Amino acid sequence: MVRKVIIMGAAGRDFHNFNVFFRDNEEYRVVAFTAAQLPDIAGRIYPPELAGHLYPDGIPILPEEKLPELIRENDVDLVVFSYSDVPHQYLMERAAIAQANGADFMLLGPKSTMLKSEKPVIAVTAVRTGSGKSPTSRRVSKILKEKGLKVAVVRHPMPYGDLSKQIVQKFVTLEDLDRYNTTIEEREDYEPHLILGNTVFAGVDYEKILREAEKEADIILWDGGNNDFPFYKPDLMITVADPLRAGHELTYWPGSVNIRMADVVIINKIDTACYSDIYKVLNNVEKVNPKAKIVMAAMPYVVDKPELIAGKKVLVVEDGPTVTHGEMGYGAGFLMAKKLNAEIIDPRPYAVGSIKEAYRKYTHLESVLPAMGYSDRQMRELEETINAAPVDAVVLGTPTDLSRYLKINKPAAHVKYDIQEVGPLTLDQIIDEFLSKVGL
Repeated sequence: MVRKVIIMGAAGRDFHNFNVFFRDNEEYRVVAFTAAQLPDIAGRIYPPELAGHLYPDGIPILPEEKLPELIRENDVDLVVFSYSDVPHQYLMERAAIAQANGADFMLLGPKSTMLKSEKPVIAVTAVRTGSGKSPTSRRVSKILKEKGLKVAVVRHPMPYGDLSKQIVQKFVTLEDLDRYNTTIEEREDYEPHLILGNTVFAGVDYEKILREAEKEADIILWDGGNNDFPFYKPDLMITVADPLRAGHELTYWPGSVNIRMADVVIINKIDTACYSDIYKVLNNVEKVNPKAKIVMAAMPYVVDKPELIAGKKVLVVEDGPTVTHGEMGYGAGFLMAKKLNAEIIDPRPYAVGSIKEAYRKYTHLESVLPAMGYSDRQMRELEETINAAPVDAVVLGTPTDLSRYLKINKPAAHVKYDIQEVGPLTLDQIIDEFLSKVGL
């Protein structure tokens, strides 16, 4: 009997799970993807050229809110949860919804979804989004290149546009960001790598992406998204923990998987976290993964134009995922503004469209504006919100300088941050040992 399936996702892990487990599997028929967490994902079709011969019309992507009726109307047998950065309570509530409406509930794990590379793989993951994966990935890439190795960075997917045009993407120069019509969310993760001279691969079909990356590299660097576990089987797995959200390493899916799988755990942000929270994270790691090597790290932040902020009235814009579903509520931009004694305004009265909706959804946000740009429409709404704020300057705590993509009508200062190991064990030492082990 063919089992009917719904895959719950957010335009990333869901597509990968389909590609590697369900696409050509005659035992299942995927009747729909559902979309949550991100705006403008539902309403599309997973196209036939990606869906395969069993799905000549593609697969609809529908709002997660319709899950109960979709299960009942399609007599669905199985619901597969396939997105990340959610509390365990949230995850089990979705299991309850699926089962209450008659379907089984599944989590696909590493054995069923990880692809094996012909080249060594270093994976950087985290316990929550905004923990410091991207600075860690950049640090690892620098170390590898200093040793004369060719590195291909493969980024966790963010396919928010035309999926049929995003099957395999290769970014070499900043101009490629325009060529692929990338969103703010994509630019924030790809651009810092490109500035360092790294080649970045991304897209939808990660088997094809891997084979293209292998042609150019001595080593594959998996740069994770949210707190998902890697799509590729890692030979060295680094997980970044965040003491500003101490305890989340055990209570958020699937970061709680990463912390247990890690060969190396980086306890980051020790320059801004309190000692008791640092100790709590350390103690939790040692309980669930006593074999992991522990690296302590700071994430110092600097600003390019401090004179625009000091003592001024400012609007702070932060990385969208970190302060929305990442639940941080603030980031490096806010910390820098406070340090320079700026007057930080409440952005909410000036928010429009989907930005206004984000404040209704994420009620913990009060003092910062999330840099949400998942579509052209949302980028314009972000621009309109920034320009409506009556301030002297804008503080950009985002990974990329948004003033290059948005027409901002006031001066902007950009806050940057990198990871810096503190203590006896460093990433240099860990990578030296790893490269010796794999013969590079």
